[in-house]
Amino acid sequence: MNPLRAKWQNDECTIGAWLSIPSPITAEIIGRAGFDHATVDLQHGMVDYADALAMFQAIELGSSVPLARVTWNEPGIIGRMLDLGAGGVIIPMVNNPADATAAVASCRYAPVGRRSVGPTRVRIGKPDYFEGVDDWVLCIPMIETAEAVDNIDDILSVPGIDAVYVGPSDLAVSMGVGGPGLHNDHPDFSEALAKVVDSCRRHGVVPGIHTNVDLVERRVDEGFRLMTVIIDVPTLQMAIAGLLADARTKTSR
Repeated sequence: MNPLRAKWQNDECTIGAWLSIPSPITAEIIGRAGFDHATVDLQHGMVDYADALAMFQAIELGSSVPLARVTWNEPGIIGRMLDLGAGGVIIPMVNNPADATAAVASCRYAPVGRRSVGPTRVRIGKPDYFEGVDDWVLCIPMIETAEAVDNIDDILSVPGIDAVYVGPSDLAVSMGVGGPGLHNDHPDFSEALAKVVDSCRRHGVVPGIHTNVDLVERRVDEGFRLMTVIIDVPTLQMAIAGLLADARTKTSR
């Protein structure tokens, strides 16, 4: 069974990191750090197919479950990421039941879905992959528009969804309540998050969200259980800036 699924069954939170830099070294550092999951971002990151393979291999040197945020809700790229060994896929812009049905179909083999059989790389480490695939693979649609929030009950009525993942920046822009970092205290945004969490509880789906260390306690209190708290690029920027500022202070005499 996917370790994330096992934790969610016990109502435990899972904490993850986000990887945009196409680097197996960065992926290995994150994988060994103790995060529950590490997501390779093919949509907005600088990552291609070959990069993703090397990064999944590096993540698996530690204890993190490798996930992929794919470029779009399209069966080819979803299937390729699962064949490489992703423990789940985060699928952008799922706005209605038809989108959700397509996402599930791309993640599941027949008769439930239409995923093509050929898990070439993942079978190297999981020879019984095919027999336990539905316990391993996580289908995680993104909820990141006002339309998706309006349709959340219909979306979550589609069988085969394991979790959803709120993209707060796109959702805030779609709702007209501010861009990145400007929306967290807007009442309409908070109401939208509450609607998503409430629907997840009623449908037995895990609520997830992209967040940060400053907001993670609030998100847990709101009911979220799948969370990303760092992104490689800004984390590296902040660490370098802080260390450089400290060095400047200590050498300015």
